[in-house]
Amino acid sequence: MAGLTIENVSMTFALPDGNKVEALKDINLSLAQGELLSVLGPSGCGKSTLLNILAGFLAATAGVVSVIDQQGTTHQVHGPSSERGMVFQQGALFEWMNVRENIGFGPRMKKTPEHEIAKRVNELLQIVGLKDFGDKMVYELSGGMQQRVALARCLANDPQIILMDEPLGALDALTREKMQSLVLDIWKKTGKTIILITHSVEEALLLGERLLVMAPRPGRIHREYRLPFAEMGVNQDLREVKKHPEFGEKREEILNMIWNMEEEIMGGQEA
Repeated sequence: MAGLTIENVSMTFALPDGNKVEALKDINLSLAQGELLSVLGPSGCGKSTLLNILAGFLAATAGVVSVIDQQGTTHQVHGPSSERGMVFQQGALFEWMNVRENIGFGPRMKKTPEHEIAKRVNELLQIVGLKDFGDKMVYELSGGMQQRVALARCLANDPQIILMDEPLGALDALTREKMQSLVLDIWKKTGKTIILITHSVEEALLLGERLLVMAPRPGRIHREYRLPFAEMGVNQDLREVKKHPEFGEKREEILNMIWNMEEEIMGGQEA
C-alpha cells in the first residue's frame, strides 16, 4: 500500500512582469510506507518546489498529492500537517529554548501529558546521540548537533513522512558523513518514509534506495534509479560503500547527466 502518491502535479508561478514560469510539469510518483527517496537535479529543476508542495506549504497549480495514513485512509494534501515532518537546511530551532524544550515543542502544542513528553524526548536524545546535551541551549551547539536536534524535533511528532530539504548541505564533510549514517540508522529503526532533497550526487546515492534525477524547464522526473547503497550503508562504513564499483559507475553516470543538463541551460541562456 502506497504511503504517498503524486498524480500529474504541475506548478506555474506568475511573475510581476506578467510572464509565467513552469516550475514543475506532470510529476507522477508513488511511495510505499518506509521507502527512502533521494531527489537530485540541477538548480532550477523544482526539487524544493516539489518538497514544499508535499509539505503543504505550496498549493500545486494542477494535480493531486495524497497520503495514506496508518489506518489505511487516503486523504489529499491541502496544507501542513504533523503527519508530514520537515527538516530544513538550517535547523530553524528556537534559540530561546534548550534542546529538550525544542524537541518537546510539537507534542506540547498537542497537549501531550508532560510525563509522556519527557519519556519521548529522552528516547530521541538517545537516538540522535545527544543524551548528555538535553539542557544545553541550542546556540551552544555545533551545526551538526543543531541538525540532530532538528531531526529529533521532527521525530517527536511521530510523522508518517519525513521531508528533508538539503538538511546536511551546510555541514563540514566529516559531520555530514556522520549525519548521513544517522539518517540511515533512523530510517531503519523507525520505518519512516523519508524524502531527501540534495545537490550532492554522492549523498543522493548513499541516502536513496530510490533516486530521482530531475530535469529543468519545466521540472520533471528525468530518470529513476533503484539502488542497494542505502541498505548497505546501514551495516557498513559509508566510506566502504563508496568504494563499491557500482557506486562509482552510477556517480559518474549521474554527474555526466547533470553536467549535460547544466550545459544545455547555459547554452540556452547564451542564445
